[in-house]
Amino acid sequence: MARWLTQGMVFLGSLIMVYNICGFVRFARYVKKLDSWDADDRILYIPIILLVCFLLGYLAVGVFGKPDLIVAGILFGGSLFVFVMYKLLSSITQRIVDSEHLEAQLLAAEESNRAKSRFLATMSHEMRTPMNAVIGLNALALQDQALTPQTRDRLEKLDVSAHHLLDMINDVLDMNYIESGGMAVHAEPFSPADLLNLVNVLAHMLCEEKGLDYRHEVVGELRDTCIGDSLRLRQVLLSILSNAVKFTPEGGSVTFVAEQLPREGEYCGMRFTISDTGIGIDEEFMPRLFDSFAQEDATPTNRYGGSGLGLAITKKLVDLMDGDIAVHSRKGEGSTFIVTVRLGFVDDCDAVAQTSGKDETPSLAGMHILIVEDVDLNADLLADLLELEDVTSERAENGQVAVDTFARAPEGYFDAILMDLRMPVMDGLEAARTIRALPRSDAGRVPIIALTANAFEEDVRQSMEAGMNAHLPKPVDTDQLYDTLRTLVA
Repeated sequence: MARWLTQGMVFLGSLIMVYNICGFVRFARYVKKLDSWDADDRILYIPIILLVCFLLGYLAVGVFGKPDLIVAGILFGGSLFVFVMYKLLSSITQRIVDSEHLEAQLLAAEESNRAKSRFLATMSHEMRTPMNAVIGLNALALQDQALTPQTRDRLEKLDVSAHHLLDMINDVLDMNYIESGGMAVHAEPFSPADLLNLVNVLAHMLCEEKGLDYRHEVVGELRDTCIGDSLRLRQVLLSILSNAVKFTPEGGSVTFVAEQLPREGEYCGMRFTISDTGIGIDEEFMPRLFDSFAQEDATPTNRYGGSGLGLAITKKLVDLMDGDIAVHSRKGEGSTFIVTVRLGFVDDCDAVAQTSGKDETPSLAGMHILIVEDVDLNADLLADLLELEDVTSERAENGQVAVDTFARAPEGYFDAILMDLRMPVMDGLEAARTIRALPRSDAGRVPIIALTANAFEEDVRQSMEAGMNAHLPKPVDTDQLYDTLRTLVA
C-alpha cells in the first residue's frame, strides 16, 4: 500500500510539474507580447529550464530510485508549491496588466474630455459670433420708430427665437464646463432686493405672455447686502421659473416666495419657493429629475421641447453654492421647488456706507472708443450700438493694428478699448499685454474690455491675466456693455 502511495505521489507530482512547465511557457509568451515588457527575453526562460531539470529529477527518482513516503511527499509538495506560485504570478501579472489598461483608458478618457472641451470652446466661438450679429442687428432694427406693426411683431418673435437658441447653446456649454470642474461660484456683495426685482420683472413678463397669473411674496425683511454669486443664483431661479411657466397651461398660476432666514454666524441664508399649477411630475420620474438630458416625455411628439439640461445645471449650481433643492409634485396637480442657499453676511451699516453717493448714472456721450474686431459685421454692429449713446469709435482689424493705432494716438485719445480675443496676426490677449507694456502714461490705465465669443471662465481668467479690466461674452448684452463702460470710464 505504501509503495503504491509513494509511486502515485511521484507520478502525480510529475504530471503537475509538466503542467507547470507548460503554464510557464504560456506565461513567458504572454509577457513578451506586452507593450510594457522591455527587459531581456531570456530571463523568462530561466524558470522553465529549472522546472525541466526538476522534472527530470522526479522521473529519475521514480524510475531508477526507491523513494519512501517522505521523499515522495517532498517531490509532490514541491510540484504543488510551484503550481501555487505559478497561479499567484499569473494573477499578479494580470492585475498589473489590467491596472495599466485602466490607466491607459483613463488617460484616453481625459484626453477625449480635453478634446471635447476644446471642440466646445471652438464651437462656442463659432456659434456665438453669428448669434451676436443676429441679436445685435435685430435689436438695432427694433429701434426704428418707422416699423410697421407687422414687421415689429416679426422682429420681436425673431428676438425671442434667437435668445432661445442662445439659451440652448449656453446650457450645453455650461453642462460641459461644470462636468469638467471648471465652473466656480464667485462671492461678491449684492442686493437681494435688486436680484428679486429683476427676477420678478422677467417672470412676470413670461407669465403675462402665456396668460398665467403670477404672484410673488417676500417673507421677512430682506438684508440690504449679502455675499454670494448673484448671477448664478439668478440663473437658478429663472431656470425654475421658466420651467414653471413652460409646463403650466394657460389660465394657471405661478407663485414665487422669497424668505430671509435667520443669521447663523457669518452666514445669512435665503429660501426660495416656486410653485405652479401645471402638469406636475410623475412619481416614477422624480429620481431622474436632475439627470442630464432627462425628460419625462422624450418621445418625438413631446410638445414642450428643450435640451433636458436646465434642471441638471440648476442642481449642480445649487450644489456649488452650498445649497439645497427639494421638489414636491404630483401628476396633474403642479409642482413646488424649494431652493435654500447660504450667503455671506454683511453688516447693513457697512453696506449703506459703501453704496452711498452712487445715485447718478453717468453719461457715455463724448467718449471715443477703439474697437478691435476682425469681423466687419460685428465691428459695424458695435459702432452702431455705441452711436446710440453718442459714443464715437475707430476700428482696428486685428491686435497688431490695435497696438499701432493706440501707440500713434495722443495720450488720452481713447477712453476705452473693446478687444476681441480670436483674431489673425495678433490675438487680443497678446495685444492687451503689448499695450500695457507701452512706455506712455495712459497705457496702464486705459480700460480694455474683452468682448468675445470665448465665454468660459478659463477665458475670463486669461483676459484678466493679460491686463484687461472686464470680460463680456458675445452676443453683446447692450445694457451690460453700457454699464461696464460707465463703471470703468465715466
